[in-house]
Amino acid sequence: MYADDRVLVGVVKRAKDLEIMRRELWYRIPERQLPRGLNAEYIAFFLSGKCFREGGGRIGYFARVTGLELARRRDLLPDETLRADERYYKIQFRHLAPKDPPIENQPVRSISFVRTTWDRFISAEFISDLYDTSDFYVDRVYHALRG
Repeated sequence: MYADDRVLVGVVKRAKDLEIMRRELWYRIPERQLPRGLNAEYIAFFLSGKCFREGGGRIGYFARVTGLELARRRDLLPDETLRADERYYKIQFRHLAPKDPPIENQPVRSISFVRTTWDRFISAEFISDLYDTSDFYVDRVYHALRG
């Protein structure tokens, strides 16, 4: 894990999707949501909706990306016919790790996808910390040499 490893935060709204992540170790994102591709070494998961009912949700898990493929929804979720022909990135991982402590959504804000770096992610307490632009995160070389 390097400070500038890229982390993509995705949203998990359905209990079924959380169960797939835990049991089958993959997560899906519509291709149209990521027109420039995944471009991340890690994926983190913002739990909202039925997966997390308290407050405004939280980032509770993360994983190192180990595989990526493009598949139609019908192949990923054969029992669901809605949007069956849409293409999705199937992001695979070997281990789903809990984020301890989780990253809280305070103040509550709507979340879609967040791109951040490993150092911001690992030290964040709140969603807003993922966007931190303080010198420590922006000028890593300077702070590393001073350290």
